[in-house]
Amino acid sequence: MAKINTPEELRLMREKLRADLEIRENSNTPDKLPQIRVSMDECGIAAGAKAVLATFIEELAARRIRGVVTQTSCAGHCKDEPTVEITMPGHRPVLYGHVTPERVAELVERQIVRGETAEGLIEA
Repeated sequence: MAKINTPEELRLMREKLRADLEIRENSNTPDKLPQIRVSMDECGIAAGAKAVLATFIEELAARRIRGVVTQTSCAGHCKDEPTVEITMPGHRPVLYGHVTPERVAELVERQIVRGETAEGLIEA
């Protein structure tokens, strides 16, 4: 963690941490918010799911998009890990495979902002 040298740096850090925490705790009204579930069983973690989860939290916070980001157990698609399920309010869940931190911005833009399906969809 970086050293904090000024009150302004402390304020900025507090705002960022508060926004990150809010994204993880928005589960009080999940049916009204986009839900992102990152599969984090052993196979998902080994494939890089921790970084994917962290990147989703950062991306939603940077865009000021309210949503719920949670980790789940294995989705049963070990060969496609890391997998991410995105559920928009009033819609069926969509499952993506081989998600990397580099793809998170695209998934947020296409699936959450525009309501389009992106590449990498896993058929259930």
